[in-house]
Amino acid sequence: MIKYSFIIPVKEINDYIREAVPKILAIKRDDYEIIIYPDEVGKESWNKTRQIATGHVGPAVKRSLAIKDAVSEILIFIDDDAYPAENFLEILDQDFLDEKIKAVGGPAITPPEDSFWQKVSGAVFLSSLSGGNPERYIPLDQKKNVDDWPSVNFSIRKEIFAELKGFASEFWPGEDTKLCLDLIKKYPNSIIYDPALIAFHHRRSGLIKHLKQISGYGLHRGFFAKKYPETSFKFKYFIPSLLLLFIIFGAALSFFNPLVLKIYLVGWVIYIIVLVKAFFDISRYEKKSLVILNAIYYIFLTHLVYGFNFIRGLIFTSNLKSKLR
Repeated sequence: MIKYSFIIPVKEINDYIREAVPKILAIKRDDYEIIIYPDEVGKESWNKTRQIATGHVGPAVKRSLAIKDAVSEILIFIDDDAYPAENFLEILDQDFLDEKIKAVGGPAITPPEDSFWQKVSGAVFLSSLSGGNPERYIPLDQKKNVDDWPSVNFSIRKEIFAELKGFASEFWPGEDTKLCLDLIKKYPNSIIYDPALIAFHHRRSGLIKHLKQISGYGLHRGFFAKKYPETSFKFKYFIPSLLLLFIIFGAALSFFNPLVLKIYLVGWVIYIIVLVKAFFDISRYEKKSLVILNAIYYIFLTHLVYGFNFIRGLIFTSNLKSKLR
């Protein structure tokens, strides 16, 4: 009997998939399957694995096809550039024993084999002062209820996923935020975070790719802050935008008022202290000083790019269209 289905949306069969599938197959159990949704079926084949062609559609559409294609009780959504730890299913076995639990999320940590610049990108998220939710990227705290979790490491009962009609295909990124909101509205306190449920997630290689990812996060969160404020209208999401406005308008007004200049300089001192605090936060998990030092200016640029795109989503975006990868 198939209990679990790993659901992996992808544009085409790539090197990450070729790495991920054998990693999943290293789980020595017979109660799971792997479903890959490429635009077109590739020539590769693996045990316990099906490829189902979707045509050129977005990740949310691909994931939602699992409602009809998966034969399992529980759907495991994971990205093509991620793979689970070998005890992954044993953790889920325990978590889903409680019938009140409808979905489980866990941290997606940077794999040890990632390149230097990928590790820099991953290090950005290891402090609450930079990434906002470090428990998403490193095992922290105890099990707890959450109201939002990314689909890189997100498992849900198939019947519930079908009941919610899958992911909202008009959003990407952000389809996972909308699904979680729909879920907790209908079943309060039904999503848990389990720090032991570990997946490994490759990071973006290089600053431009990192910032492109961040821009998508900021845009969707800003849009969701006005459209779905129940889980997205939180002060922490506004902070990077406030920093950006402080830098721009503080610099302009400082030319005309000595008092504003003093306040502006004090603001920069406070922000530098924040970056120092982020340095020590990251150093608890990342031991390579060069990685941490590069992560500091990544954090500054991350704040600016996220803040700019949050404003775009909040004020200037009336309809957030899904992008095809």
